[in-house]
Amino acid sequence: MAVEASSSDLVQVVALLAAGVVAVPIFKRIGLGSILGYLAAGLVIGPFGLRIFSDPEAILHVAELGVVMFLFIIGLEMQPSRLWGLRREIFGLGTLQVAICALLLTGAGFAGGFPVAQAFVAGAGFVLTSTAIVMQLLEERGEIAVPKGQKIVSILLFEDLMIVPLLALVAFLAPGGGETMLAERLQEVGIGIAAIVGLVFAGRYLLNPLFRVLADSQAREVMTAAALLVVLGSALAMQLSGLSMAMGAFLAGVLLSESTFRHQLEADIEPFRGILLGLFFLAVGMSLDLSIVAANWRLIAVYVVAYMVAKAVGIYAVARFLKAQHREALERAVYMAQGGEFAFVLYSSAMAVGLIDGAANAQLTAIVIISMVLTPLAIVGLRWFAPRDQLSLEGVDVADGLTGSVLIIGFGRFGQIASQPLILRGVDVSIIDNDVEMIQAAANFGFKVYYGDGTRLDILHAAGAGGTRAVLICVDKAETAVRIAELVKSEFPLATVLARAFDRGTALQLVHAGVDYQLRETFESALVFGGSTLEALGVDPDEIVDVIEDVRRRDAARFEVQLAGDIRDGRNFLKGNIATPVPAPVTTPRQPGRALNEETAGVLGRQQTEPGT
Repeated sequence: MAVEASSSDLVQVVALLAAGVVAVPIFKRIGLGSILGYLAAGLVIGPFGLRIFSDPEAILHVAELGVVMFLFIIGLEMQPSRLWGLRREIFGLGTLQVAICALLLTGAGFAGGFPVAQAFVAGAGFVLTSTAIVMQLLEERGEIAVPKGQKIVSILLFEDLMIVPLLALVAFLAPGGGETMLAERLQEVGIGIAAIVGLVFAGRYLLNPLFRVLADSQAREVMTAAALLVVLGSALAMQLSGLSMAMGAFLAGVLLSESTFRHQLEADIEPFRGILLGLFFLAVGMSLDLSIVAANWRLIAVYVVAYMVAKAVGIYAVARFLKAQHREALERAVYMAQGGEFAFVLYSSAMAVGLIDGAANAQLTAIVIISMVLTPLAIVGLRWFAPRDQLSLEGVDVADGLTGSVLIIGFGRFGQIASQPLILRGVDVSIIDNDVEMIQAAANFGFKVYYGDGTRLDILHAAGAGGTRAVLICVDKAETAVRIAELVKSEFPLATVLARAFDRGTALQLVHAGVDYQLRETFESALVFGGSTLEALGVDPDEIVDVIEDVRRRDAARFEVQLAGDIRDGRNFLKGNIATPVPAPVTTPRQPGRALNEETAGVLGRQQTEPGT
């Protein structure tokens, strides 16, 4: 019997892994994203598909730890000062959005014939956006750290805080609720506040000394266990006090964000976070009760559309009222138009106190899950059908008829520094960039930068590339730099082209594109840094010069070998990212046969960066 039970458990584990491994790459390949892949896979292996699992709620409870760990990692990236700087967004924007959306959703339920109390419960549950889905979408698109992403994160944090007052309201609205149950809920609010204060105190005064002691033990597995203990312990503390587990983990991450152990903690938690977050989405997919949907499909379809549209309208209106651009407001509305996992908690509580019955709870849960499923599809639709906002070029001059002797394409941190010797020498420089905000900022410091996309031939003509003595490609994206280099060398073969390379692979591509000079962006600064380290260690300055020059020659030799290999066998240039090891310590006598001649090393060697980058 034990063997059979063990075999059954193993089948379920294998099914979970196989479902994710098969579905996610397929859905990402067709442009629907990993979240929808997990949800679909969960539906297939769940009680209403292949029936490999019969109790998705048990998996959902475990998988919620993925959301907890995700919020912990987000907290590690957000220092207390940064969180304090978002206080207006959290409590201002968050309050306004929750209030407006709750009013609209309650109105939608009331218009459908529900009593006010039930309409409020249904709407309030739908107000609570899915933290897991939205944060995953923001991470996949690299938008968590940008301003529009930070506003969404702020709203999600406020919604997490709202679960306790909403549960108190549910208790008050319950038949026979009144003062006794309200008093109990207010007591729970007090406990929650005390738990937050206790967690802040522990994070400020206890966690760093703890990790310092554990680090001295030199036991890696203990550090990993301690990281899990902090995440799960803080989540448990918040759950026992009536708050969300995710909020506890987030606060723990914020409190450790300035710790010297931050990167170690992130590395320890990351593998668990990814697996459990995928498991969470699988469990949500399993939880969709298709029998309830089939029996009430008209009602569910109407309310899914009504609730998502009403919430999206409320979010868009609040965003525009607070001066957000149309595109940003539209994206926020689509990202956050679904219900979330906290709705399940609220609906269960409402059912327990008699506000709604079991059938209503099942229907509302299905509505929320379907809205979660539809969100990735809605984002795909937004990308296909909604045009992006046109850039406002107010106060910005477009490149046209420029006649400088040097054309600089890209005016970020690299281009700004590269331009200064030319400007000080009196060289006539023309500068173009396609970042309007940067152009406006540069104007405040006296730089005249024109708007223009260096990957377009007509812009290059307008910027005077045909009459320049040199074109400097200073953009920060590797593929863009290569594309510009190929275009310039093809259309303006007499121009001298000098390019910034992101890494060794990009440098190889730029050489093949025909540039006259390329510099991998961190090479010289890294050599100066290494030389300064030797100086701090007491090495003789003349010896430091010799050592640094030896590094240049060896790096140039490796580069030439890789370049020759690319030409000979046609391999992908990016494979040159991995450099061969240095053949001998730099203190050994130089071997002319292993390095380029002095003239070549002087020209090419100074163009390279550290091995393998």
